Amino acid sequence: MKQHAELLIQNADYVDEDFELINGSSIAIKDERIERIAPLEELLKAYDFDRILEGRGHVYMPGLVDSHMHTGQQLLRGRVLDEMPMIWTRIMLPFESTLTSDMMRLSAGLAALCMIRSGTTGFIDAGSYYMEEAAEVYLKSGLRGALSYSTMDQKGLPDSIAMDAEEAIRRTDSLYDSFHNRGNLKVYYSLRSLISCSRELMELASLRARERHTLLQAHMNEYPGEISFFMEREHLRPYEYLDKLGILSGDFLGAHSLLLSEHEKELLKEHDVKVCHCPFSNCGKAAPDTPSLLSQGITVALGTDGAAHGGLSLWNEMKIFRSVMNLRFGVPLSEPAIMPAKTILKMVTKGGQACLGVKDGGVIREGARADLIGIDIQKPKLSVYGRLSNTLLESVDASDVSDSIVGGRILMEKGQVLTLDEERILAEAKRYQESL
Repeated sequence: MKQHAELLIQNADYVDEDFELINGSSIAIKDERIERIAPLEELLKAYDFDRILEGRGHVYMPGLVDSHMHTGQQLLRGRVLDEMPMIWTRIMLPFESTLTSDMMRLSAGLAALCMIRSGTTGFIDAGSYYMEEAAEVYLKSGLRGALSYSTMDQKGLPDSIAMDAEEAIRRTDSLYDSFHNRGNLKVYYSLRSLISCSRELMELASLRARERHTLLQAHMNEYPGEISFFMEREHLRPYEYLDKLGILSGDFLGAHSLLLSEHEKELLKEHDVKVCHCPFSNCGKAAPDTPSLLSQGITVALGTDGAAHGGLSLWNEMKIFRSVMNLRFGVPLSEPAIMPAKTILKMVTKGGQACLGVKDGGVIREGARADLIGIDIQKPKLSVYGRLSNTLLESVDASDVSDSIVGGRILMEKGQVLTLDEERILAEAKRYQESL
C-alpha cells in the first residue's frame, strides 16, 4: 500500500551538504520535511502525492536566510546612499517614528515578495513598530521568520515611539503572545541599539527571552562611537558589558559584530553567541574578522540590513562579502580562497537556520526541514557551470530563482508567487510612490 506525501519534486538535481551537485534524483516531502531522496520510479511506486513539481532544468539548494533585515525600512529605499554619516539618527529614526499601520503592511508585503523572489526562505527582523501588521502579512506569505518589536527607552525619542523599559517589554510580550510559533513565525526579544537602552531594559529583555525560551537579538559593535560610549562609562566594550550583566548565551544574536577585540571574540566562543554580518551596509563601517570567528567555531550568518541598505538580495551580499574578505584578508596573504564559496553558501543557509533556531535546516538530506529553492540553470550564464558552488556564488542573482518551498509548501512556482497578491501589493506601492 502506498504512503501519502504532500509534495514530489521530480527530476531534481540538487546540492548535497557540501554543495556538491547530485544528478538524477527526485525528492519526496512529507510533514514539512524531506522524507526521501530516490529515483523517480521508486518514489512513484511508494507514495501518492498531493502535488508534483517538475524540476527538470533546475538545481535545488537550501533556501537562503536573511539573518538581519528591517521590515520597517522598505519604504526608505533610495534615501540613504551617499548621505553623510549618522543616518540612523538623521534619517532612519525620524522615518520610523512616522510609520503607520498601512505603511507597515505595505512594507511587509514588498519585503515578502522580494524575499520569495530572490530565494530567501527565512528571515530575522531586527524590530520596528506596528509589527502585528507585518506578522499578518508574513503569516500569509509562508516565509519562515523571527520578528521583534523595536525596544529602546532612551530619553528624547519622538513621542510616537517613546517608552520606558517596562512598556517596551510589554509590547514584545504582546507580539510574542499573538504570533510566536504561529505558522512559521517566531518572536525574539530585542535591544534595538545598546546605547539607546538602559541597563534595566537590557536585563528585562534578557530575563523575558530566557523565561519564554526564545532568542534575544541586538545591534552590536557596529560603530566606533558605540564602543567609545561603553568604554567611557563602564570601562568595558559592548560584549564585555553584556557579559558582566549575564546576558550572553547561545540564545543571543549579535547583528553586525564588526569591531571586536580578541577578548570579545573569546566571549562569543565561550557563550556560543551567534553573529550576523551585513556586507553592503557594513562596507561603510568596517570589515569583520570573519576568518577568525569561523576558525573558533562561532556561528556566523549573513543579512542584508535591508531594504534601505542595498535591498534584500542575499546573492548580492554574498558577492560583496567574498570581495571584501579577499581584499581585507586574502590579498595580504596571497590567499585567494580565504573565504571559499562553499563556506559563504553555508553561512547563508545552515548558519542562518541556526540563527532561526532550526537545528535540522539549511541542508538537503532525508529528515531535514524542507526549505528549498530551485535555480533555473537554463540560461546562458548558467548553462556551463564548472564547479557549481562557485557558479552559484559568482553568477546567480535573484532573477534566476524560479521555485521557493518552505516546510514543503510551495510559495513560488516557476516564477509565479502563489501565497501573496503581487499585483495588489505593487498597485499599493505605486500609489504610495505617487504620494511622495
